[in-house]
This record gives sequence, structure tokens and C-alpha cells, in this order.
Amino acid sequence: MRDLPEEWDVVASKDHFQGRVIGVRTDTVRMPPHDDVADRDYVVHPGAVAVLALDDDERVLLLRQYRHPVRRLLWELPAGIRDVEDEPLVTTAARELAEEAGYAADTWHTLVDLMSSPGMTDERIRVFLARGLRRTEIDFERRHEEYDMPVEWVPLADAVERALMGMIHNSPAVAGILAAYAASVEGFALLRPADAPEE
Repeated sequence: MRDLPEEWDVVASKDHFQGRVIGVRTDTVRMPPHDDVADRDYVVHPGAVAVLALDDDERVLLLRQYRHPVRRLLWELPAGIRDVEDEPLVTTAARELAEEAGYAADTWHTLVDLMSSPGMTDERIRVFLARGLRRTEIDFERRHEEYDMPVEWVPLADAVERALMGMIHNSPAVAGILAAYAASVEGFALLRPADAPEE
């Protein structure tokens, strides 16, 4: 069982809005089996990466960030948008880990790939597992939501409990925490390499 690429005929497309990061589009799609057409509105997004940083004591690095659309301070993984054209995703992830948390990693694997909300956006998120962590310095000015992001190290089992108890809501964080916990059972042997192609 696996998700498969499929593309139904788009007979018309209209862009309604383009912001700094996202856009809003309506596609008129020919629907099988009777060739009816229907409009589908969605958010166009460049995609993102997230990093589950796991230290030698099996603790997960989480940071807290204000998210205005949901009016909450959320515990999240270091993450960021795919904003450099043709940059390998693991390079984007390494930069985000350094900028947001001040860490570099010696070992990288692809942990899990997500389509964040496929009924309303084309956003794809790749979550990486980073291990062999060390402190690093990077020249990065934190502003706005990133200005005051406390960093906490949480035992992986405790992070799983918090996710299942509804205490952590950020989707890449929840997926990354649960995937890391599941992958740890096999000693992370089932994980794909950091440069695994997206399907």
C-alpha cells in the first residue's frame, strides 16, 4: 500500500492572492467518471522542512513559538520554509536547526514526509532526524515570532505522552515525535537517507 501520483484534468485555474509565502488558487477540475467539473480552492505553499533533533540521552529538542492563526504558543520542532531554490532539503533543515536552536548535527536521516492538509493546501513537509548534535554559532537575527523562542530538551517518551495527551498540537512535531519513537524500536535501521527522493 502506498500513495500514488495522480493528476486529474484542470480545465481552468485562477490565482486570487499571492503573499510573501503563500498564495490562494482555484482550479476547475474535471471529475471522473462522468466528466463533471468542480472548483477546488487551495493554498499554494513552497513546502517546509522540520528537524527532530535527538541527543545522546534520547531527548528531543523542542522550541516554543507564537502562531497567530491559531492564537497559541506551540511547542514545535525547528522548522522553516523551502525558500532557497534547488537547495537540498537536508541543507535547508541544517540551516534551520542552526538558526533556531544553535545546533549542528553529524548524522541526518529522513524521518517522515507529510502533506500537511491535502484537502486545502499543496504544502509538503519533510521531517528529518538529526543526531550527533553539537552547539554551533551562526549569525542570525531573530525577529518577530522567532525573537523569544525558549528551547527545551524533553525525553522522547515524555514527548510521545504529551503528543498523545493533546499537549502538543503542531503537526510536524506530533508526526516527528511519534515517527522517531516508532523508528527507535528498530534502532533507526528502517529510516531513509537524508537525500531520499520525495515521492
